[in-house]
Amino acid sequence: MDLEKRASADSGPVQPRPPVAPAGTADAGAIRASDADRDRIADILREALAEGRLDPEEHAERIDAVYRAKTVGELEPIVRDLPSARTRPEPTAYDYGPDAPAGPVDNLVAVFSSSTRKGRWRVGARTNAFAFFGNVEIDLTEAMFGQRLTVINATSIFGNVEVRVPENISLRGGGTGILGNFEVVALEGADPQAPVVVINGYSVFGNVEAKPKRGKRVADLHDRLRGHLGH
Repeated sequence: MDLEKRASADSGPVQPRPPVAPAGTADAGAIRASDADRDRIADILREALAEGRLDPEEHAERIDAVYRAKTVGELEPIVRDLPSARTRPEPTAYDYGPDAPAGPVDNLVAVFSSSTRKGRWRVGARTNAFAFFGNVEIDLTEAMFGQRLTVINATSIFGNVEVRVPENISLRGGGTGILGNFEVVALEGADPQAPVVVINGYSVFGNVEAKPKRGKRVADLHDRLRGHLGH
């Protein structure tokens, strides 16, 4: 035993071995960001703006970075200096229930510019509309609804977001106006299977408006529902 102790002392202190990562394990920051990851960061930024931690220009820059981020590692630094988002639900948020939308997110961004989506186009389950000193127009009167529930998250900062829907679908939702206007003209379609469009979000020194477009109706509503929803 004395010889073993002497040999150990002569060779110096034993250095700990570095941990070996399991095979196939990647750096967490290199994981591709999901739509849910981006939504979580956007919620933190929204809280920071409402609480005065960020001014509108800083908020716009960071939101732009959120939608450009490809990995989780690119998202986290955007909110590193901000408190975590509140876990309680927003009182004005619409409760989706079991029909919560899933799938890819369509982003419409207007920064000192305009962005328009109208005509015969396929509506995704979720759309983020962001206007900073700009204008976003979303016209759903001729759109193809590939699902029953469509959610539009609208943010306007010194800008304008307008959403127009046909008269024979359901329009719901609500948001917050901070020295601005947020208006959703509620509408319930007569057909219980008609598409439902929900508008959530907020405006700061801006305007968000969602309402039915008079005289516009989805003429082939039942055919579209059968064709796209498999009924």
